[in-house]
Amino acid sequence: MSKKKTAAPETGLDELNDSLTKVTTSVQKNKKVIAIISAVVLAVCVLILAWVYFFRNPAMNRANDNIGEADLALAQGNDSTALATYRKIADDGSYDAGNRAALNTAILLYQQGATALTDKKDAEAKKYFQDALTYAEKYDVEDDIIGAAAYGLQGDCLVNLDRLDDAAAKFQKAVKTSDDNPAFTPYFMFKLATVYEAQKKYKEQLALLQEVQAKYLQYCQDHRIDLDAQIELATLRAK
Repeated sequence: MSKKKTAAPETGLDELNDSLTKVTTSVQKNKKVIAIISAVVLAVCVLILAWVYFFRNPAMNRANDNIGEADLALAQGNDSTALATYRKIADDGSYDAGNRAALNTAILLYQQGATALTDKKDAEAKKYFQDALTYAEKYDVEDDIIGAAAYGLQGDCLVNLDRLDDAAAKFQKAVKTSDDNPAFTPYFMFKLATVYEAQKKYKEQLALLQEVQAKYLQYCQDHRIDLDAQIELATLRAK
């Protein structure tokens, strides 16, 4: 057997040392360039810090103050004032306040659309629903419950805009996002079942209602929903 010693494989530490050596050599050859680059990087860092401490933080504080004023106006029944403030914050498109303002704007616009629909102002109602959808879609989903509600609101807007396929997709997202919450998931499932009924997808509606029956019977009892009657009707239609 040959006793010739083979070269030891280079380890990760050896590779790191080689890389550091190459960097050191490069720095020695290009000290002036490195100094200029370092100065530029430092200047950029200073600008970023200045933006954070002198622009971003005060802007966040202003946004938080403004949304607080909008919340107060809403609590006092000044919906139009609250809507205008929420919309302005949402249009700025930044910070946590802007995210919540987008959803609040969508809710108030949807309510105005519902009122217009009740007053038989169909064209005006559709404009409100479209605007509500636009702001609801700006909302960045952050948690199960509010996120599911945001998808549900989008679904409601789409139903009123006669976009049933899109509405069904949003309610499906709402169901998934609510993550089997017994107080909310069946609520969105019933909305989805209603869309299936409008689409004459009775088999899908029946399967969904049967799932509610298997998982969320207590919800139906608490809200006095005659689920048996709905299942019976869906069964007849699905044949």
